[in-house]
Amino acid sequence: MRLGTVRVGDGARLAAVERDGLWHALDVPAGTALETVLAAGPQETLRAARGAVGPLPDAVPLAPLRPGKIVAIGLNYLDHIREAGMDKPARPLMFAKFPSSVIGPGDPIVIDGELTERVDWEVELAAVIGTPLRHAGPAQALAGVAGYTVANDVSARDLQFADGQWTRGKSLDTFCPLGPAIVTPDELGDPQALRLRTTVNGETVQDSTTAEMIFGVAELLAFCSRSFTLRPGDVVLTGTPWGCGEFMDPRRSLRPGDVVEVSVEGIGDLRNPVVAGTAR
Repeated sequence: MRLGTVRVGDGARLAAVERDGLWHALDVPAGTALETVLAAGPQETLRAARGAVGPLPDAVPLAPLRPGKIVAIGLNYLDHIREAGMDKPARPLMFAKFPSSVIGPGDPIVIDGELTERVDWEVELAAVIGTPLRHAGPAQALAGVAGYTVANDVSARDLQFADGQWTRGKSLDTFCPLGPAIVTPDELGDPQALRLRTTVNGETVQDSTTAEMIFGVAELLAFCSRSFTLRPGDVVLTGTPWGCGEFMDPRRSLRPGDVVEVSVEGIGDLRNPVVAGTAR
């Protein structure tokens, strides 16, 4: 299934399922958030999708859910480690992005020039949690995934490196585009065999595969669950491959007027313009 959240003509937000390129409202009470549907379990999600009404021809895709927390993993691709000239980590390198950084397809990435001048892109496969996970083994952790979506881990590199820790530089408002849909594991298949791409103004800057991950999705989720509980609606970003602008020669950063598009095979494309200003 391809699940998401859409806005319709009257401004209402609806949990929806995509079929043949059109969105249909899930069979749930009005105002029910998609993360609430997912938390009810796969059978309830399937029932709501099968009973969907519509189609909704004027639906505008939004960020598919509002995460309770966003856990992100750094330096998890061998090709990215090579380009960055860093050592391979012995265990997953974990940091957080604030949920207030989330935006959806088509929403602008806002660069506040008084805060940052080195804004980078990072295409990532994002796992959406559907079952509470604590002290889970890899198989149990993978079975607890409700689905996968595309993320752009937008990063203010100057803040990230100057602060000595990554939270602020990764969490500025609008710095976590998510979407366009959540694809359930049965439809997506092996999460370790997916192509990822990023283009900036139509030019390909990242092109790799999740097979380059050092720690796969199952291992990452199990590792997280040994330290804290992952709850339904939480999102785990699993790292980015080579091709980040910060490590190009010469260094390259996003600028107002750019359009950045990240994609993951089997999920779709997530396109966002870049503008100057102060996010609201």
